[in-house]
Amino acid sequence: MSALSALPFLKPVHLRSPRSSPGGQRRHTLPASEFRCLSPEDAVSVFEIEREAFTSVSGDCPLHLDEIRHFLNLCPELSLGWFEEGRLVAFIIGSLWDQERLSQAALTLHKPQGSAVHIHVLAVHRTFRQQGKGSILMWRYLQYLRCLPFARRALLMCEDFLVPFYQKCGFEALGPCEVTVGDLAFVEMQHPVRGHAFMRRNSGC
Repeated sequence: MSALSALPFLKPVHLRSPRSSPGGQRRHTLPASEFRCLSPEDAVSVFEIEREAFTSVSGDCPLHLDEIRHFLNLCPELSLGWFEEGRLVAFIIGSLWDQERLSQAALTLHKPQGSAVHIHVLAVHRTFRQQGKGSILMWRYLQYLRCLPFARRALLMCEDFLVPFYQKCGFEALGPCEVTVGDLAFVEMQHPVRGHAFMRRNSGC
């Protein structure tokens, strides 16, 4: 059994069913929505979305193209992309961390023995914003993490104005993050990943 078939939250989701033409023939359509782990081949599409989303707000990207490739080579299973008709519209990239709180080293390192998933970035393509896609993608990502036996919690850092968004996703603020990027300061947030055995028995993981 492939890893994809074992994880129901990554299976393609068909949000639109094929319609029949007046003559009774079905129109061929691509899957409306598909969720899957990213690969290094997706790095350029990821970076284009991220660059547009972040440079206009903070002046810099959480991950540069070489860093995206770095994480998608080391731990692609901790990423998740949302594709609509084959086009990437939103994504999350994470890596493992092995300390209670994030430090500057967490920006570039993947700790394979860690139990905390550090979410580096969540971004949505500009033409698909204000549709709730960020919240939906985060929900699916957290459900996916519950299928991973090593994941115990999710960590992220964000600017103050994003705290309410992540609180609605179930994250709690841990206080100021010790990580800084230039003049930017961040709040560190956490989401527990609970009930692994129960979730696997009841979700098909």
